Amino acid sequence: MAKNDLLVVGELNVDLILNGIQGFPKIGKEIVANDLTLTLGSSSAIMAANAAALGLSTGFAGMVGNDQFGDYILETLEDRNVSTAFVRRSDSHQTGVTVVMNYDEDRANVTYCGAMEAMTSLDIPWFEMSDYRHFHLSNFFLQKGLHQEITAIFKKVKSLGLTTSLDLQWDPADVWNFDYKECLPYVDVFMPNEAEILRLTQEDSVEDALKQVEPFANTIALKMGSKGSLGIKNGNRIQVSAFKADVYVDSIGAGDSFNSGFIAKYLQGAELADCLLNGNLMGAINTTMAGGTEAFKDKKALQTKIEQLQHSKTTS
Repeated sequence: MAKNDLLVVGELNVDLILNGIQGFPKIGKEIVANDLTLTLGSSSAIMAANAAALGLSTGFAGMVGNDQFGDYILETLEDRNVSTAFVRRSDSHQTGVTVVMNYDEDRANVTYCGAMEAMTSLDIPWFEMSDYRHFHLSNFFLQKGLHQEITAIFKKVKSLGLTTSLDLQWDPADVWNFDYKECLPYVDVFMPNEAEILRLTQEDSVEDALKQVEPFANTIALKMGSKGSLGIKNGNRIQVSAFKADVYVDSIGAGDSFNSGFIAKYLQGAELADCLLNGNLMGAINTTMAGGTEAFKDKKALQTKIEQLQHSKTTS
């Protein structure tokens, strides 16, 4: 019996995205945005939806509330061919919401965590885990119910024969209570960005941060925005330049789309450089429409964008 490709464990929320904002918010004052988008949010869901768009058979384990936003998330994931069989609904928590205020290539986010904080390791589908090839966990710091068990979770997943990946994301409390020395030996691919690895290690330079993490990591896939990405494995390093799309809307979910592209190639047994290249490609495509998944909804349009960006890179 063929196994499913990917099980994503993580947070679930909707994104309310404001674009064309006239000024910056100030207490006691009102400003206006020219555009609003309601879309599937959360780094985990964006990664899962876009991995499914790339052809991976994908399941999701998470938690939402019994409310309209929860309905929207479940319907959207199913519409994107992501199985929601392992998504739990809470009667005592509302579904998470992130308000995103976009300013050119930067943004300010306000997140209500809700049900995502209530998920624990007991909500992970351990009995069905062996039906999958790869396990991905994202946005660790927002999932308080997993904090104490994170190393045990990855250790158990590895014992069940899956490959694994982890994207910590940002810690809103700026505490960074994650024991990378203990956990990363059980993580096949660690997927931070530059800002995150700097804060995690408390180093002043990315190079010094990598030196701290590298002895404990199997593979590092470092996201560097417009500079592309850097891969480190067995002491070898390779940097792959970014793609540049002709149209830029926002970068929401670009790192999560990188994750989906990287893991899609990783599960094909591709070389590290090809995994990084595909990650960069999907990150660039992500920026051509609002939110993290809109650019991946139409498979025909997605294929056209892939071909256009690949062609532009080979001819530049």
